[in-house]
Formats: sequence, structure tokens, C-alpha cells
Amino acid sequence: MNFSSVTSQKARMGQGDAVVHISAGNLARLELYLPVQPEQTAIAAILSDMDAEIAALEAKLVKARQVKQGMMQELLTGRIRLV
Repeated sequence: MNFSSVTSQKARMGQGDAVVHISAGNLARLELYLPVQPEQTAIAAILSDMDAEIAALEAKLVKARQVKQGMMQELLTGRIRLV
């Protein structure tokens, strides 16, 4: 909705000076240019893969923090000593 082609359409259809309003009817008449279906599917697949990778990295981070916490606890209680 913030592409220059859409923004110019909204500016032409808007009414008001200080606060610009656009009616629902005018919004329905906006011409949006969307990628073709195969490209949308490819974009969605990439975003899903990125979400999965982020989730895996977050899980790895949680695990690393838990290991660090455990190691610090071992050092603080004296069960493990550094030489």
C-alpha cells in the first residue's frame, strides 16, 4: 500500500486538508499490482524457510544459555575447578 503507484492513487482519491480521508469505495477501486501466483508461492516458501531457521537458531540459543548457566553453577558451587 506504500508503493508510489498506490500512494499517488490514494492522494488523488483522498479528501480533506489536515487529515485526509479515503472512503471504502475509493479504497476498493485502488489498482494493486501483485506478483503472479507462482512467484507469491515462492516468496511464501522462502519466508517459511526463514521462519524455521529462526526458530532453530532461537532453540539453539536457549540451549547454549542453559549450558552456560549450568557451567556457571558448577563453577560457583565448587564442583568444578579451573586450573
